[in-house]
Amino acid sequence: MENNELQNLSFEDALAKLESIVQELESGKIKLDDAVSAYEQATKLKHFCEERLNSARLKIEKLEITPDDKVSSSEFEVPEA
Repeated sequence: MENNELQNLSFEDALAKLESIVQELESGKIKLDDAVSAYEQATKLKHFCEERLNSARLKIEKLEITPDDKVSSSEFEVPEA
């Protein structure tokens, strides 16, 4: 799977493809060469999904209620792993 193909996928489609590949690999009914190729594709899909999730996290705002009952918002801070 090429990078430009990945960019045209939605998160949900990429995740579905990743899950399908994992099921195929777990079945054990795949030839070695095909398994290696599928693993490489799965790695790209996993990275793509992680990037999309991290991007979404950065866009989320944290809403807080102040002591005087007003609502304020600030950027959501992503905890470092």
